Amino acid sequence: MAAGGALGARRHRRGSFPGASRCCARFAGLLMAAWVDDFQRVTWIPLVVLGLLTILSFVVDFLATVLGVQRVGATKLAIIGALIGTIIGIFFGLVGLIFGPFFGAIVGEFMSHGKVERASRVGVATWVGLIFGTLAKIGLIFTMLGVFAAAYFF
Repeated sequence: MAAGGALGARRHRRGSFPGASRCCARFAGLLMAAWVDDFQRVTWIPLVVLGLLTILSFVVDFLATVLGVQRVGATKLAIIGALIGTIIGIFFGLVGLIFGPFFGAIVGEFMSHGKVERASRVGVATWVGLIFGTLAKIGLIFTMLGVFAAAYFF
């Protein structure tokens, strides 16, 4: 079980999804811990729930940014810009994932309306969406740990 925990607690590597990969690493660590116990305490039902929570973490990762941008009435170009900024930001690690969607949304909104004030408001809304997405992913990780602990101990 220690090996599974070590796998799940690995550090962030440059160029990977910081939040979503940690959910995947946690899932892999919990799966390994269940495997070490020969799936006696943690059966397939909690593992399916853990897998669904892991998939949900990816959905939250992308939707949080898009919903943050939509909330302030951003144009389609701003939403597309935030998405492109996120994808490009993946290759620059944590800094890219923080600033990529922000600058992508600003560029997209500025191309659409040409107003700096509106574009910067959309960029800030993108950051707010990222914060809420991060908080949701932290909640998902704790939920995953709770599901595993409940299956293991009860």
